[in-house]
Amino acid sequence: MQVTTTFTIEGYRISEYKGLVRGLVVRAPTIGQGLLGGLKSIVGGQIGAYAEMCEQARQQAYERLLAHAQQLGANAVVGLRYDTSEVGSRNSAATEVLCYGTAVVVQAVR
Repeated sequence: MQVTTTFTIEGYRISEYKGLVRGLVVRAPTIGQGLLGGLKSIVGGQIGAYAEMCEQARQQAYERLLAHAQQLGANAVVGLRYDTSEVGSRNSAATEVLCYGTAVVVQAVR
């Protein structure tokens, strides 16, 4: 499956639009990540535990987007984007990661 942030793929033409596809993940830090993150926020610096959690969420959202595109019969996704937000209260906050784009069928230009 070809995926791009642009709306065209060099050497291919879009022959069919399948529609909007998305992958959504909502993740909260584990107890360990929360403790490490809390300590790091006191002393400063990069919070590796949170970065790892966010990267895992982005990867899962991307994989869900690909599965959604395959279900629609697409062989490519154009206009890929990510969006994030915080959901929940301060005491039980989680991060929502949305990966979205347009599922298409592309054919090589001859």
